[in-house]
Amino acid sequence: MAAGAQGISIQLDSGTFKVVGWKPPASSQNWPAIFIVYAGTGDVPPLSGNYAVENGTLVFRPRYAIAPGVQYRAIFQPAGGNKITKTFDGPTRDKTPAARVTQIYPSADVLPSNQLRLYIHFSAPMSRGEAAQHLHIVDENGKALEGAEAVLLRGEELWDTSFQRLTMTFDPGRIKRDLTSNRMIGPPIAEGKRYTLIVNREWPDARGVPMVEGFRKVYRGGQALRVPPDPKLWKITSPRARAVDPVVIDFPTSMNYPLLQRMIQVTGPRGTIAGTIDVQRQETQWRFTPREPWPAGEYQLIVDTGIEDVAGNHIGQPFDFDSFERVTEHITSKTIPLRFTIR
Repeated sequence: MAAGAQGISIQLDSGTFKVVGWKPPASSQNWPAIFIVYAGTGDVPPLSGNYAVENGTLVFRPRYAIAPGVQYRAIFQPAGGNKITKTFDGPTRDKTPAARVTQIYPSADVLPSNQLRLYIHFSAPMSRGEAAQHLHIVDENGKALEGAEAVLLRGEELWDTSFQRLTMTFDPGRIKRDLTSNRMIGPPIAEGKRYTLIVNREWPDARGVPMVEGFRKVYRGGQALRVPPDPKLWKITSPRARAVDPVVIDFPTSMNYPLLQRMIQVTGPRGTIAGTIDVQRQETQWRFTPREPWPAGEYQLIVDTGIEDVAGNHIGQPFDFDSFERVTEHITSKTIPLRFTIR
């Protein structure tokens, strides 16, 4: 009897393809030779995944989850039987808005006139190639900020691996005092002036769905920040022994938020200390809380000299005299120790 006449069917259940109404042979078989699943149309390779016989039913689990908006084609053709083909639609795309701006760094309302970067954090992965259309900075008259071109506006959007943090970098030619653009036009942010960062609600997330709401943040231009960070001016507050209180660093000026997350480590008598980092007070305070209570002893804060303030100055060198390559995130192997004692 033909396979189709035996009541055999192909079903899709919770992302798993099944051949129902057919009894697999007791011996192991070359299942990909008789049961194949394709994604999309045209001449495409079959999906990779795992085959199994479960409760007398042949099943196929794709290596990757079934995707919304994709059509799948499953073919079953046992030896001596007729071919059965069935198509399935992937799950319906979720069109519920989910993305919104959750934080902007620096978090302060006053930016130095030589501000180098802004970091925009979203609650969900965002689409790429849309920033120039949906992200704007305007002055107090509503005019687009001239000369404040960001790397993202030149087609090189700088996202983290999750596509939830966008780095906006101001034109360094307007910031560095020894360059023609700075001398002739001036810095992109003027001291005493007001500016508004605008994120349009229409910016689509990675699913193509607009944001829950738009976002605005008002800034005031402040004095330029030209003095490099100096660890000698940092105040370190040590915790008590046998407690899980944080060790705290207070900085004289706001620091680069993402770099504070990875450019300071804590070491002790037994090596690197595991714990969590918290940045507060408009990025002027760094706090490290250990997973386990502190034993009494001597400790060190290992600081990468590439750590920066909000104007791109790093330890021992102002941004004015740095190279253009530093517009992207700096990585260095040089470190300095800051010692503290826990009693």
